[in-house]
Amino acid sequence: MLWNRAYQSKVAKDRGARTIDLALCRPDGTTFRWSGRVLSPGGENDALTLRYIERHLKFLLWQKGGSRVLLAGAPEVATALSGIYSADGARSFDWGFIGSKIFGEPITVRSVETADLPDANDSVMTLGRNLEGCRIGFDLGGSDRKCAAVIDGEVVFSEEIVWDPYFQSDPHYHIEGIHDSLKRAAAHLPRVDAIGGSSAGVYVNNEVRAASLFRGVSPEDFETHVRKIFFTLKERWNNVPFEVVNDGEVTALAGSMGLQANSVLGVAMGTSEAAGYVDAQGHIKPWLNELAFAPVDFRDPADSPVDEWSGDHGCGALYFSQQAVARLAPAAGFDFGKMPFPEQLVKVQEAMKQEDPKAAAIYETIGCYFGYSIAHYADYYDIENLLILGRVTSGEGGNIIIQEAETVLAKEFPDLRIKLVVPDEKTKRHGQAVAAASLPPL
Repeated sequence: MLWNRAYQSKVAKDRGARTIDLALCRPDGTTFRWSGRVLSPGGENDALTLRYIERHLKFLLWQKGGSRVLLAGAPEVATALSGIYSADGARSFDWGFIGSKIFGEPITVRSVETADLPDANDSVMTLGRNLEGCRIGFDLGGSDRKCAAVIDGEVVFSEEIVWDPYFQSDPHYHIEGIHDSLKRAAAHLPRVDAIGGSSAGVYVNNEVRAASLFRGVSPEDFETHVRKIFFTLKERWNNVPFEVVNDGEVTALAGSMGLQANSVLGVAMGTSEAAGYVDAQGHIKPWLNELAFAPVDFRDPADSPVDEWSGDHGCGALYFSQQAVARLAPAAGFDFGKMPFPEQLVKVQEAMKQEDPKAAAIYETIGCYFGYSIAHYADYYDIENLLILGRVTSGEGGNIIIQEAETVLAKEFPDLRIKLVVPDEKTKRHGQAVAAASLPPL
């Protein structure tokens, strides 16, 4: 956020500053637009502008999602980005994952004239807040699957069943496991009118595009059995309305319903960073919201942590997850050796209960990160309420994170009016299930 602020200050003093317009498009015609003022070309300005635009593009790719990038106003920047987002470029992970894996084609970057840019075409998803009838809501996690029976918005049955989906090679393990949970919930309903679900991963029009739950399944079985898994289940349930979206979206929707407020960004700090968004009208939007990969720290790569999966530096997962706790632990004075990250988090939480200042320092630092990053997120989202949850934020450590973030916002960004909230107990217990069940309209 401070880097962007410094760059924009430099632009304001540049009489030759120009405008760059960008369109991020999907194969189905969905289009997102972004526009910004950049420095005049030449000298050291070129490297600064490329850094500025590349980081914005990276954020937009993981926030909104698309495979075709059209850029007007700076042909040389488009050429450089085309090399960066390529099979052998610095952003090869994003090129392949977002492009081929999610949208079925590699990312391309082209320079065009401003008049040739397509208009924005970003429809909302008319999902959620449908409470009438007898419904089933489910959430698929890495260690358990949750399922609930809901009648007119009231939970009449819920349970969690332990499972181990990550390394199962047989896709029928997943299909039959989900089907079993649905049957258990259906036993408590007079009929089933609709089914809604959530899970970590990327889902487009109920298709599984990318999800860690199915990492053990071969590419062939993924295409044959997993990509359309929820269509298979829908057929088993007499083709009742059946909708599945990313769990972050459902978490944000649950928070919005519980708060009775809109413009909600939900951020969960757990194994990684997860996010979801409900707009000012109370709608879920067809965005990715995978903020774990969105950059928040623009320090020189030699001085910032690298994400082992994407190979990029300064991405959200390294600052708002148990990875952040483990990364900061040595700086705070802890020596956990090669202890797994979840166990390190538990040790830090135990130290926090004992009011250990070393543990407090970790949470203070994450809170400082978060304050600046919330302001950064506000450049991309209309945020009035920021819902905070996840294992990292539990206990007194979570309170410190919120206090530090609020201090940064008040000091550095007094014009922002964003309320930081945690879900109440009812939302924690049943909110996700009710929100998931409410996805399909009848």
